[in-house]
Amino acid sequence: MTRIERLLAQMTLAEKLGQMTMTTSDSAVTGPVMSPLSQAAIRSGETGNLLNLFGPEKARRIQKIAVEESRLGIPLLLAFDVIHGHRTIFPIPLAEAGLFDPVAWEMTAREAALDAAADGINMTFAPMLDVARDPRWGRITEGPGESAFVGAAIARAKTRGFQTARLSDGIAACAKHYCAYGAVTAGREYAPTDLSDLTLRQVYLPPFAAAVEAGVASVMPAFTDLNGVPMTAHAGLLRQTLRGEMGFDGVIVSDYTAIVELINHGVASDLAEAAALALKAGVDIDMMSGAYARGLPEALERGLARMDDIDAAVTRVLTLKERLGLFDNPYRGGGEDRETLARRRALARNVAARSLVLLKNERNALPLSRGRLAVIGPLAVAASDMRGSWPGAGPPDDPVTVLAGLRAAWTGEIVTAPGTGITGDDTSGIAAAAALCDQADMILLCLGEAAAMSGEAASRVHLGLPGRQQMLADAVFDRAGGKPVIVILFSGRPLAVPELVERADAVIAAWFPGSEAGNALADILTGARSPSGRTAVTWPRAVGQIPIFHDQRPGGRPFNAKDHYTSKYLDAPNTPLFPFGHGLTYGDFRLSGLRVSPADPAAGSALDIRVDVVNRGRWTAEETLFLFTRQKRADVTTPVLELKGFGKIALEAGASGVLTLPLPQGLNPGPADIFVGPSADPAGLISQTILVHEA
Repeated sequence: MTRIERLLAQMTLAEKLGQMTMTTSDSAVTGPVMSPLSQAAIRSGETGNLLNLFGPEKARRIQKIAVEESRLGIPLLLAFDVIHGHRTIFPIPLAEAGLFDPVAWEMTAREAALDAAADGINMTFAPMLDVARDPRWGRITEGPGESAFVGAAIARAKTRGFQTARLSDGIAACAKHYCAYGAVTAGREYAPTDLSDLTLRQVYLPPFAAAVEAGVASVMPAFTDLNGVPMTAHAGLLRQTLRGEMGFDGVIVSDYTAIVELINHGVASDLAEAAALALKAGVDIDMMSGAYARGLPEALERGLARMDDIDAAVTRVLTLKERLGLFDNPYRGGGEDRETLARRRALARNVAARSLVLLKNERNALPLSRGRLAVIGPLAVAASDMRGSWPGAGPPDDPVTVLAGLRAAWTGEIVTAPGTGITGDDTSGIAAAAALCDQADMILLCLGEAAAMSGEAASRVHLGLPGRQQMLADAVFDRAGGKPVIVILFSGRPLAVPELVERADAVIAAWFPGSEAGNALADILTGARSPSGRTAVTWPRAVGQIPIFHDQRPGGRPFNAKDHYTSKYLDAPNTPLFPFGHGLTYGDFRLSGLRVSPADPAAGSALDIRVDVVNRGRWTAEETLFLFTRQKRADVTTPVLELKGFGKIALEAGASGVLTLPLPQGLNPGPADIFVGPSADPAGLISQTILVHEA
């Protein structure tokens, strides 16, 4: 008999339900309901899992109660939202997606896992894999952007990074939120979703399938319903699709109070019914609703639930704890040496710099030339906001501000003023801030959202600058008198700011860059390195264009400027402010010579796509290229541009090279267009039509 079988045989019902229950500590607040941490419940075995507790001493003390003072000595699973770093904060996931670099994605997850494990944590609620095409939704900040292909690549990299080669050396990853949470109605948090099965399977399920294939230890269902069925009770998608089709055999953990919320959804009339529905669907751990502990005993009595399902859930939870090595070494955690911390900060700086997206650069405004610099705007000294949403255990005053980073790297004089707040109606400082333009040779405007304006429960109807920041920007533009004005935009989502972009000489989408924000920005602004980040999500011109994304399907009447009866708006163009994949460098890359050839079968691709690349600029830079396809003929309409791959090439000034992009299997027989370019903008793509033969 195995250890798990012996434990299961000894357990009372209350102890079994304890292993299926997760409650919170008070190290962080991540949901609406807080209850005091009950050491008595841990001692009695009625709580087997905790979230929001970290720190090696705290973790050791609480594990000691579970291991040495409870009847069965089962260690606790200690979980926390390690989304984009723990104490060292990396760029928000939407920004990091714009690296288009699986190696870097894995490295940051690995460092975050080591950082968290040193703090006693053994499970994270990440990666967040919700494909999102509506920037009104605040949680777009946490995910891979609009592409299922990118989402799947991130799923594989992050799962490997968090869990390492052996799960006992890392922390358990949790793929969330299964599934289609990013498609909530009108971008409104917790709202319902309605999708066709085609869209579900083509767009929203592939990242989760990739995570399962990579061995992800746990999955979290979304709060929301899908086509009328709440995901927490969706037996079809949890048992049949996730466990059946995908072969997932790990732990399914509910989101915060999601089981009791089945009553609000209207599919359960009481706690017993809610608990029974979630159990039948395959949810193993109830986070923070107390539904399993209080509802399942009654559900068993009423014949709504089966003990076999409870035993299966407990077995999966205990198996995860065993795979994490908690039975043999429950007291994880401890300090890290200076060399480790320095390495982690260096990685944070490197990744932050690479995540910055140069959206516009006219008149060679960047990199900055010598002279006096005016740094204006409320985000210039906003250290805490640089962390973005879900900042883990990162201290609020730890990030390097824009001003601090520039002062460390810039040899010229800097004059500065905030002008106004991030939010609010204060305009008293605008005139004085704009007057600094008279003393400067260049102006840097640091504008955007506060960190709390994106993330969970942070949906926005208006995607412009909050507060009086637009008034500040207008005052600076009016006063600049032809001097270069560079805008640094901080946000957790794309912003619809066409007028701001039009008036600025240069614009950088900085997102929220993390602990090394100011140093990373200084690296790009001063020319110490060339920008290379890209947009992982399309930027709309106006909210009325949403949803707008690169792989929309064609209609029967595509836009034609000469024909009134075609697909268009009367008051705006169809095109976005910035397309998927957009991002400039300090180089000047040109493409030619697209050619298609059979690939080595051992490489796992069908074709190799090669393109010649030359850097005609004066700077060494790295270019990212995307591989898209379009099926000319298929039984079901296919996207105009379907992403099939991406790659990078770094070239010195004047140098040339060849980039090879493998094309995976999956094209239907018949003619197909192959496109390669620096973004989804059709004007920048080179193409070739091929004929795909029957296999």
